[in-house]
Amino acid sequence: MTQLRLAFALALALAAGCFAAEGVPHAAGAVVVHEWGTFTSVAGADGAPVEWITLSGPSDLPCFVNHLGGMNIKAAMGLVRMETPVLYFYSPARTTVSVHVDFPRGLITEWYPQAARVLPAKAPYGASGGQIDWGVQISPGETASLPAGKSASHYYAARETDAAPLQIGPQREKMLFYRGIGSPEVPLAPRFIAPGKLEISNRGSRPIPLALVFENRGGKIGYRVVRRVGQSTVVDVPELTRGLDGPWFDLDGLRAELAAALVEAGLYPKEAQAMLATWGDSWFEEGMRVFYILPRGAVDETLPLRVTPAPKATERVFVGRVEVLSPYVEKTLATALAAGDVATLRKYGRFVDAYRRMIHGVKPAPAASEFLDASYRQTLGEFEHASCAQ
Repeated sequence: MTQLRLAFALALALAAGCFAAEGVPHAAGAVVVHEWGTFTSVAGADGAPVEWITLSGPSDLPCFVNHLGGMNIKAAMGLVRMETPVLYFYSPARTTVSVHVDFPRGLITEWYPQAARVLPAKAPYGASGGQIDWGVQISPGETASLPAGKSASHYYAARETDAAPLQIGPQREKMLFYRGIGSPEVPLAPRFIAPGKLEISNRGSRPIPLALVFENRGGKIGYRVVRRVGQSTVVDVPELTRGLDGPWFDLDGLRAELAAALVEAGLYPKEAQAMLATWGDSWFEEGMRVFYILPRGAVDETLPLRVTPAPKATERVFVGRVEVLSPYVEKTLATALAAGDVATLRKYGRFVDAYRRMIHGVKPAPAASEFLDASYRQTLGEFEHASCAQ
């Protein structure tokens, strides 16, 4: 009988130890964390990243997203836009974790839900060492009422996964979202070495698992895939003048190939589809660019992440996007600038300022100058986002 009472008491003690405060099961050791995001840069003639200001239409972020105070960060110069990292959490039971992200060579500029701390809280661009912290309650199986703004946004596509609902203070969400701007190392450097020949150099210390050269000319697309870029490789750029007669001209095939690469890198299939749904139209817009999967070590160095207690597993899959001023785009933009062809300039969206700075010997026509000036003013005003209550 004594042994029975001892066993019962031991069972009660073990059960009590499995629960955190307020009856929340302590399952942090079983938590799985997945993250995806994009680093966007613009390559100069030598392949190295150049500083650029993003010129675009109204911000696609919902009105409830938080913004860094101080000057208009979006209008600041930087080498890299850290775009839409999202963190997902999977757990067999309710639990609480703390999340800390460092951006040593940049700033955290937007985020949701509200963070426990963001550093610097208010600073002009040029200050380094951005940080953000959240205290997160993971609540698997619960049905959460999630915030929604008054207009459509690609932000919501990132929710379409099997990740657990989260609660941070009074706010609920399916993920942790943040963005930033800075000047971290860009390992991939693409440059033209001859007509139709694009050299892709890996300036990092680790092989790049996959690189994809993509071009869209007026709706006609082409792409080439290269696996395991060691030091450098030369790619024949897509020959779009041949028409849509090759297997590399299939956009559905390209999406499937990218989704498979994201899953191979560590994402769940629904996460890969959510990433493509978030960025699909932007990734495949007019122009030439090189996408690549960053080595995991490079992600951890650029953007250190700490989840406490330590999760069972963490996957981080980041896509690098490098915009390339191809000879075709350069000729097209030079003609448009000189003629004041605003419709053509608008096709290159937020990268038109970076390209303009690389095109020499062209004086913009008055209509082109007016378009650029209006775009600058719009960018300056975008950071003053409206409240959802308005």
